[in-house]
Amino acid sequence: MAIESDKVTADVVEVSEFPHIAQRYRIYAVPKIVIDETLEFEGARPEAAFVAAVESVAGGPAETEEGASSSGDGRRT
Repeated sequence: MAIESDKVTADVVEVSEFPHIAQRYRIYAVPKIVIDETLEFEGARPEAAFVAAVESVAGGPAETEEGASSSGDGRRT
């Protein structure tokens, strides 16, 4: 999503090298996803569920650089 939209950013952190981050976000499993400090979940999720979670926090479908909305299943609408 971060590649498709300039409104989305993503960070990957090796928490064994930054234990204060692991403690702050209570990371017990990977992947750990935190969205805008309001929504978080652990473990792999289907792409559609992940996209829906991001869109729920963002308030609507993510726009791509081309201006198309993501449908959450890999297709653009």
